[in-house]
Amino acid sequence: MKDTLLKIKSEALAALAAENADIETLRIKYLGKKGELTAVLRGMGKLTPEERPVIGQLANDVRAEIEAEIEKMSASAKTAALEAKLKAEKLDVTVPGTKIPMGKCHPLALVQRQLEEIFLGMGYSIAEGPEVEYDYYNFQALNIPKDHPARDTQDTFYITENILLRSQTSPVQARVMENTQPPIKIISPGRVYRSDAVDATHSPLFHQCEGLVVDKGITMGDLKGTLEMFAKTMFGEDTRIRFRPHHFPFTEPSAEVDVSCFACGGKGCRLCKGEGWIEILGAGMVHPNVLRMCNIDPEVYSGFAFGLGVERIVMLKYHIDDMRHLYENDIRFLHQF
Repeated sequence: MKDTLLKIKSEALAALAAENADIETLRIKYLGKKGELTAVLRGMGKLTPEERPVIGQLANDVRAEIEAEIEKMSASAKTAALEAKLKAEKLDVTVPGTKIPMGKCHPLALVQRQLEEIFLGMGYSIAEGPEVEYDYYNFQALNIPKDHPARDTQDTFYITENILLRSQTSPVQARVMENTQPPIKIISPGRVYRSDAVDATHSPLFHQCEGLVVDKGITMGDLKGTLEMFAKTMFGEDTRIRFRPHHFPFTEPSAEVDVSCFACGGKGCRLCKGEGWIEILGAGMVHPNVLRMCNIDPEVYSGFAFGLGVERIVMLKYHIDDMRHLYENDIRFLHQF
């Protein structure tokens, strides 16, 4: 048996040293479960007790030498394969890389950021509030009690009798006034909801940006100056504004605010429907009742508020004739901006 083990060792080492030796095949042939070395070891039961330790030790030595040679040859083969691969592969570092398609800001996000930058530049801060709101903050704190007819134009989605999806961002103003003493100077951009049918100019979900200033001695002149600055920055230095009397429950006096058409300069065109003016927002002086409900003394403080639809500004600025384009996620449309 000793001669057989030595013969297996000699043959295995010679086979591994041969050119183009298949290392895995040789490993199975000599060391596998049905290999030659395993077959010899199965016959050790026939040996005398004195021979078993000697032959066992020799068998272990033979196995160790064959395994060591296999590992050596495997490492050498891997190194050779890597070197061949590196020689075969050539990398031209001057070739331009693959262009990764970049996303773009949605036009709604572009205009909202511009609105925020304009008012931040005028010293305003940005206030946020919940989209799921209490009826009290959405209506009652804004001088719109239950059963008030003004609620019909702001019909929204109710979760319970007293909890709803906000129909405007004005609740943010009420919350700020309730928890902050004047001076107050904020804008409150965000999503709002109304149960409107979807068409070219309406959506059940849209965006607003509202502003609020409360301090001593605030007048309608301050409101006009603020909106003139906004209009000139947003639409161009030659833009003019005009106020038309209107009614809002939460402001008194109130006005609809128009800007001179930035496409024709007020001469009349398709965009302004020949009128020379485009309505963009509503505004007015904060109603004394609203101040009182928010624990602000209207005898000491006054303020103004304004609100505009972000979608309307986007549609005017980019000459978009259908609001639905802003929500359909059509890449062909969005890549224009």
